[in-house]
Amino acid sequence: MRTDEAARRATAPGMERSDRMSSMAMTGAEAGTAAGGQTKAEGPWQMDAVVERHNLWRAYERVMRNKGAAGVDDLCVADFKAWLQQHWPSVKAALLSGEYMPMAIRKVEIPKPNGGVRILGIPTVLDRLIQQALLQVLQPEFESEFSEHSYGFRPGRNAWQAVQRAQGYIKEGRRWVVDLDLEKFFDRVNHDILMSRITRMVKDKRILKLIRRYLEAGMMSAGVVSARTEGTPQGGPLSPLLSNILLTDLDRELERRGHRFCRYADDCNIYVGSEMAGQRVMTAITDYLERELKLRVNWEKSAVARPWARKFLGYSFTRHKQVRLKIADSSLKRLKDKVREIVVGNASRNLAATIRELNPVLRGWTSYFRLTEVKGVLEDLDGWIRRKLRCLLWRQWKYPATRNKRLQARGLDGTRAWKSASNGRGPWWNAGASHMNAAYPKKSFDALGLVSLLDTRQRFQIVQ
Repeated sequence: MRTDEAARRATAPGMERSDRMSSMAMTGAEAGTAAGGQTKAEGPWQMDAVVERHNLWRAYERVMRNKGAAGVDDLCVADFKAWLQQHWPSVKAALLSGEYMPMAIRKVEIPKPNGGVRILGIPTVLDRLIQQALLQVLQPEFESEFSEHSYGFRPGRNAWQAVQRAQGYIKEGRRWVVDLDLEKFFDRVNHDILMSRITRMVKDKRILKLIRRYLEAGMMSAGVVSARTEGTPQGGPLSPLLSNILLTDLDRELERRGHRFCRYADDCNIYVGSEMAGQRVMTAITDYLERELKLRVNWEKSAVARPWARKFLGYSFTRHKQVRLKIADSSLKRLKDKVREIVVGNASRNLAATIRELNPVLRGWTSYFRLTEVKGVLEDLDGWIRRKLRCLLWRQWKYPATRNKRLQARGLDGTRAWKSASNGRGPWWNAGASHMNAAYPKKSFDALGLVSLLDTRQRFQIVQ
């Protein structure tokens, strides 16, 4: 869809303004700012706060910083500034009059780590800007209503706090977990129920109408737009807030029943003292979700089990009396898969180039899993990564004569080098053998700048 058509769709009939309004772009009623730099407005004037200059500028910076793909109008982030300078006055007028019509979202499917696909709905850049501006106004208003047990997509809260709180519950003796997985949550949100929850805090009918339109915006796939009657697809800035608004009812029900739990978006773990208690909680909360929120539990992925038999936000736990945080097996597998992908993709490149591509992945992964209290796993992973790199070298050397020459250049004597080069064993075996460890010890990889998971984790611990 062409960008000029997008301009027509985004503007209400009769809302065109003269050229004089170009100089008024990004202006509006001034509003105060809430903690964290978020705009807060109360009463029926919340839309004025959404289009207020400072709020909109911060939203614009956030959208530009996030970059992201174009929506159905094919307008990319790089071209957005010029488009906005020309069309913003009429878009703003449509928002203030309550006549703005969002465009369809673009359907994108991405594979899930454990199989299947996750459906994303990518809004246009303009709609991402408006949603971000909405988020900055609405987030502080709803924040005070959210539960202290909710950690996902909230200012000042994160996954680390959630897993540490879960660890605390287990240490208190609640050594059974009710692991709830909501079936296709973002695709199954009931619009009427969600809107009724939003209405509790939002009084501006223009905003209510706009959110309803975002919820009902069609989804385009292969050029065909399909209507939507439920769900709030991931991909837009507003989606995480809407999920927290709806699931706050679940939080309050769990609190009313006196449960100890942690929720991160649609990932909810409830900690109890026995398996029998866990089964009772599972039955009661499943009934509540289906009856009150029209949400279904995925029975294949939900369970009442020991915490160390489950994962939570990529972490798991040891079974010791003084339970410790560890990295879940599935998280270790995903890292190994990523390392294999990078190493195989660099089969013809030199070792230094491969390490440069690996390092950001290793550094980011270790940063997230810095809370792990089981260090041996990181040490083993470091050794496995170095072996993968030695395997890469062995494959690149290819012929016995080349391998002999390279091993001698790395300090092995001629007899040992030739015997190793012509042993007829496979690359993986040789990568773990003593001759390759002698030729490329850990200090060689350190000199090349390879990130060590164990050393990086220890540096994070010192900083903390």
